[in-house]
Parts: sequence; C-alpha cells; structure tokens
Amino acid sequence: PDKAEDCNRTWHFNVTEIKDLMSDMRHYWPDVLHSSLNRTQFWKHEWDKHGTCAATLEILNSQKKYFGKALELYQHVDLNSCLLKAGIKPSSSYYKMTVIKEALTRFYGVTPKIQCLAPEEGEKAQTIGQIEFCFTKELQLRNCTALKSGSNAMQAPLKLGTEELSVCNDTLPTYYPAEVQ
Repeated sequence: PDKAEDCNRTWHFNVTEIKDLMSDMRHYWPDVLHSSLNRTQFWKHEWDKHGTCAATLEILNSQKKYFGKALELYQHVDLNSCLLKAGIKPSSSYYKMTVIKEALTRFYGVTPKIQCLAPEEGEKAQTIGQIEFCFTKELQLRNCTALKSGSNAMQAPLKLGTEELSVCNDTLPTYYPAEVQ
C-alpha cells in the first residue's frame, strides 16, 4: 500500500524494533544499494512508503509485524523454486519475458509486476531488477495489474542508484541475474 490518505507518515522507522529479524532481513531482503554503514536505508524507505500505510491492518500494525509478515510471505511465495520448476534459473542465459510471465502466472494464478533495468549501451538484453507480487488486505495474492483507476503505481519507476527500474519490455531478451552487483 502507498495511499497517502491512509498512512501515518509521522511513524518513523526504528531499526531496534526489528532487531530480532535482522538476520533474516539481511538474507532475504538485503539492501544492495547502500553502503554497510547505511544498510537500513532500503528498509526505512519500505516502512515510510508502505509500512505506515499497511499498519492500518491489525496484522501489520507494527514494524515487527510488517517486516515479519513480509518475510513470511516471501517464504510462502518461494519465487526461485517456481522459476526453477519452469526451467528458469539465474544464469548468463537470456530468457523471453513472455516465458517468465507465463510461468509465474500459470504457477500462482495471478499476474505479478516485473521490473527491469534497460539494456546498457551496446547491450541487447534487459535485466530483471524486481518481481513484485500484490496482495489483498486479507493477504491473498491478486493480480498486480488490477489497480484501482487513477493509480499510477504500475508506471512509477523505482530508482536503483542512478538507474531506474521500469516495467519490462516483452520483446527484449531478458537476463535473470544470480545476484545484484
């Protein structure tokens, strides 16, 4: 969620509230964009933009509940296993974006939002930067494309350092990296 009217933007991120989740956070939800001195900036952003809105639900009404539930949902979705079952694995090979989308939609029964980094100059392939699953307020998977009218969440690019993620191009070869550099 990121509907400003439902959010408590004065509820600031406090890393000590999630100290017992830190090991799992570093492993499953790493901040690869910031130096080790500032490694909690990504989580702060997630709390400020999304957690303060999600906190209207009792099941997500604290930083510990919000990040704990996110980790639980990540384990439940198990994206890597799904892609492996479809023969799609992190590698130097290229895949067709339509094949990746179809595998995910067939496995989960919903359409995720996949964002990529555009090809660098002289390159032909885009790189998957983020695969996002959307959930209802009851935490059931739903199509990410079924947004309420007037929302521009699907178009909003995510900035990775100086580069931006945007919705992947179905016609470009797609690289599924083993790890983010």
